[in-house]
Amino acid sequence: EVQLEESGGGLVQPGGSLRLSCAASGFTFSSYSMGWVRQAPGKGFEWVSSISSDGARTYYTNSAKGRFTISRDNAKNTLYLQLNSLKTDDTAMYYCVYNGDLESRGRGTQVTVSS
Repeated sequence: EVQLEESGGGLVQPGGSLRLSCAASGFTFSSYSMGWVRQAPGKGFEWVSSISSDGARTYYTNSAKGRFTISRDNAKNTLYLQLNSLKTDDTAMYYCVYNGDLESRGRGTQVTVSS
């Protein structure tokens, strides 16, 4: 059974930083692409970033480029998302997903950007 557990969210001021983590189990982590999606209050899911199985290729939505960095540690079965220069518009629940499957997401971790 695929299990994804997100952590690392919190309350941060505009311009601040957070590092999200996603612990994966139940599948061969190093064989699959992984990604992050988010859902702001009252809105649908928004894809944020993806990374290839070997970590060599990364992709970002336009609003995340230059501010967010996705990475992975295949030895630890863990996915990361470094969030820098956070804006109030980044406030959302953040989820990691496996192989592009939104239904694989965990419970998420809340990121709140507010002064």
